[in-house]
Amino acid sequence: MTKAEKVFYIVCVILFGILLVSIFRLQVIQGEHYKQVAESNFVRIHRITATRGEIYDQKYRPIVQNIPSHNLYLMASAIQDLPALARFLELHFELSPEELNQAIFRNRFRSYEEILLVDNVAFEKMLSVSEYLNYYPELSFRVDSTRQYHYPNHFTGYVGRINEREYDQHRDEDYSINSYIGKTGLERYYEVLLRGKDGREIVQVDARGRSLGLFKEGGYEDPLHGLSLVLTIDNDLQDFAMRVFPDNVKGAIVVSDVRTGGILAYVSKPEYDPNLFMRRISPEIWEDLNNPNKPLLDRVIHATYPPGSVFKPITLGFGLHKDIVQRDTRLSPCIGGFQVGNRFFRCWEHKGHGRTNAVEALMQSCDVYFYDLSLQLPLDDFKAYALESHLATKTGIDLPNERNGFFPDTQWYFKTFGQNIGIQGHKVNLSIGQGEILTSPIQMNAYYSAIANDGIWIQPHLLKQTVGRAILTRDEVDKLEKIRLPLDNDDLKTIQDGLYAVCNGPKGTARSVQVPGATTFGKTGSAENSMGDLTHAWFCGYIVTDKPEIAVTVFMENAGGGSAMAAPIARQIFDYYMGNIEDIKRAAPVPAQFRHEEIPPQNESQDQIEPTESEDGIEEMPEQDVQVEQ
Repeated sequence: MTKAEKVFYIVCVILFGILLVSIFRLQVIQGEHYKQVAESNFVRIHRITATRGEIYDQKYRPIVQNIPSHNLYLMASAIQDLPALARFLELHFELSPEELNQAIFRNRFRSYEEILLVDNVAFEKMLSVSEYLNYYPELSFRVDSTRQYHYPNHFTGYVGRINEREYDQHRDEDYSINSYIGKTGLERYYEVLLRGKDGREIVQVDARGRSLGLFKEGGYEDPLHGLSLVLTIDNDLQDFAMRVFPDNVKGAIVVSDVRTGGILAYVSKPEYDPNLFMRRISPEIWEDLNNPNKPLLDRVIHATYPPGSVFKPITLGFGLHKDIVQRDTRLSPCIGGFQVGNRFFRCWEHKGHGRTNAVEALMQSCDVYFYDLSLQLPLDDFKAYALESHLATKTGIDLPNERNGFFPDTQWYFKTFGQNIGIQGHKVNLSIGQGEILTSPIQMNAYYSAIANDGIWIQPHLLKQTVGRAILTRDEVDKLEKIRLPLDNDDLKTIQDGLYAVCNGPKGTARSVQVPGATTFGKTGSAENSMGDLTHAWFCGYIVTDKPEIAVTVFMENAGGGSAMAAPIARQIFDYYMGNIEDIKRAAPVPAQFRHEEIPPQNESQDQIEPTESEDGIEEMPEQDVQVEQ
């Protein structure tokens, strides 16, 4: 062996010895230490929550905005003294030990993901509590955002913490255990647009959760913020409609643009404040929200009622459509009622109206004319005609859980009352919007809007367009349905003339609903019901200047006569609209944060397309006058 080879051999032995010593020291002497270090160093993926889109009226005035909120989070894996933590949270946040244990148990497989314990903590409370957090390193405050709803309403809905059922349902859609999700209203219907997509940051931390500064590149994904919604709602008109509705009366108001189907005002009374759901709800508040007046019930779309006389244009339209009557056809004379079999059906006017034609029957709301007409209308065809007119079926408004309403057919009567039931008497009731028939205020508004719009029914909607990272019109989000009512021009003109006579004729039942600068058309209704001694009060109508403008529906539960109660409210809304028509119709400049070279025109398109046939709604059996979607 040469000298050089000996040197090389000795060096190798020394290096190998050093390696063995190092391995022995790392694995034996300091093995336990490095084991703990390895187990406490983790790569964590921090979620960067996307900003939820806001909601604005047609002039970009806020309806729902994001505001900062201080939230308390828990890192379950870092809990040092669970009983002490439970006592602390119960003392300062009224969070019971059971609630804490449930939160930890539900997230037992996500021990290194922060749990949102308390949201919307008051700033003063956060300051007073923060000094104790040194004793509870598992707790931390973080500034997030929450929703602020600018006025009580039903159509916006509200957001809330995702629950177990929702998380299981949407776990593949990138929701976290701390995510907020739309619960009702527009917040739920347009959840996909409003939510956006959360970003990611990859961070390697030590045992104390401190970043080790790795992943300098490629460890960050920007959040994709949600789209904001611009609605067809006009905040000023909405505010006026809310104020003009009497206190302590339950009901609804719908104001729509006849030419576009956009909803300008949407009122359900009594209303509730969605901001209540942005914090923990006390038992007292929850009890108040579930009082007998049902403030959580959206009476525009979630409740259905007998329509009374506002339904008579549909009955007349079917008679005209079948050529059973024409404009000047006079049926049996009204002597205060009408005999059908062994029953005498009374007219609301006990003195009678005499012999009337179609226009006069609508003007005076003569029940006998429609009683007589109904005897010649096949029931099942009558139902099909009503559904084709988009009554007693969903309108497809962009809100969740809209109700169908109800229109009985022959089989339903046989199934409910037996094969020997007499259909004629029931059909007489249906002809004047009584009996088993149920409709919602939004359905009636859409029908009268179609009458004003030369027979073109347009799907009612609240969304005008989105703004933010993408500009989408309502049709681009989901194409609006437009159909022609089953009325030819002459039949439509007969109904329009009848509605004109109601508000302007010498014996019209709504002569009080006249406004300067416009021509008023409409119909009153007083619907008997099983909910109380007083009738439901209805008014449905529209105004025309040089062209059709707005359709207004006013509904009041157990309020009395439609002429006395609902019609005056509609007149005030028509007056307000005409007095502020230029301001309401004036296009607002696009705010700087929403400016985009592809922003579409400010006014919704009023071009009418060829109508298409719509599908019939799903029949539902009536259980009571007000039906609520479960």
